[in-house]
Amino acid sequence: MNEFMNAIDDLVKEKGITRELLMDAIESALVAAYKKNYGTSQNVRVVFEDGMEGIEVLMRKDVVEEVEDEFTQISLEDALEIDPRYQVGDVVEYQVTPQNFGRIAAQTAKQVVVQKIREAERGMVFDNYIERQGDLITGTVQRISNETIFVNIGNTEGILVAGERARGERFRVNDRIKAYIMDVRKSAKGPQVFLSRTHPGFVERLFELEVPEIEDGIVEIKSIAREAGSRTKIAVYTEDEDVDPVGACVGTGGSRVRNVVDELFGEKIDITTWDDDPHVLIKNVLSPAKVEEVLIDEEEKAATVIVPDYQLSLAIGKEGQNVRLAARLCGWKIDIKSHSQYYGEGEDEYYDDDEYFDDEYAEDEYIEEAEEDAKAGDDIVTETEAETEAGSETEETVEEAVYENA
Repeated sequence: MNEFMNAIDDLVKEKGITRELLMDAIESALVAAYKKNYGTSQNVRVVFEDGMEGIEVLMRKDVVEEVEDEFTQISLEDALEIDPRYQVGDVVEYQVTPQNFGRIAAQTAKQVVVQKIREAERGMVFDNYIERQGDLITGTVQRISNETIFVNIGNTEGILVAGERARGERFRVNDRIKAYIMDVRKSAKGPQVFLSRTHPGFVERLFELEVPEIEDGIVEIKSIAREAGSRTKIAVYTEDEDVDPVGACVGTGGSRVRNVVDELFGEKIDITTWDDDPHVLIKNVLSPAKVEEVLIDEEEKAATVIVPDYQLSLAIGKEGQNVRLAARLCGWKIDIKSHSQYYGEGEDEYYDDDEYFDDEYAEDEYIEEAEEDAKAGDDIVTETEAETEAGSETEETVEEAVYENA
């Protein structure tokens, strides 16, 4: 075994390429090189007797009565001159190795080996990241081009386009960045890893990072609805009666949820309890608004929700955001009506998800008061505290409210 074959064996061990695959590729490349240099139509094959030192090119021709293609066929008469045992239908094979073919073979083999190494490395990178699709990854901003951020994530680059970042997020070169592996694709230049910071899965993975009960499977995230950069609603559940799923996610003094909020640059997060009963679930997902009654239409998978008159704006949310996210979270269509609207004590009004406007909320003085109180106090307050301080009618009060572990 010569140095070339030893090098082949070393590459097989180091790069994880099978020896058969590499040798087949070299043989195919040598056949192509022979045809290119000595003729394009010959039917030849390459064999290795003693590594690259014993390389041979063999011509193959079929034995026929009458030759129609001199490059692939040989007459029976000519074949019998080579060996009297040949018959029509046999294959004649004889050596046609050129004198200077060794140099061509060495160059060709080197090119093939380099190419196969690159392909193998790209394949391993692709296999690695395709298995990690849906995971959280941390990297460093390597460069920024036309609002697209290229992130160094180890042995390849992650691509974070502008549409996969929340509005207002800004990063600079060398900044550390967390992102969600959204998609992995093959390309001519190698695997492309597409990242996202707007995907609901990004929030889910951040909570898994901060909440051991989620990582251990004690608490389960049942659903997430998100409008990146603004608000996220998350429904959690546990079968352990001794564990408060909401409290586990919030953490002592709001420490766990605050870490997630900080990573999301201040995005609001509402955490609620999942329930298999749609009546209870819909009440929960509309929190912090108080619900009087939930009327279910199973066939249409729609619900009419009745809230106190003073809670209507809170239940709808700014530009319909609260009810819109609640509907996504639970998977039910939700129509919200005040007590007066539903029972006929006031003017009936139908609310559509796309028709909520700022002027449906409380007076500006309440909104300004809530904002001032929020700036003066802690970042995380309970729903009750928020309503008491700024008035339960104001959506801006809810903007500062997340759940605190009791």
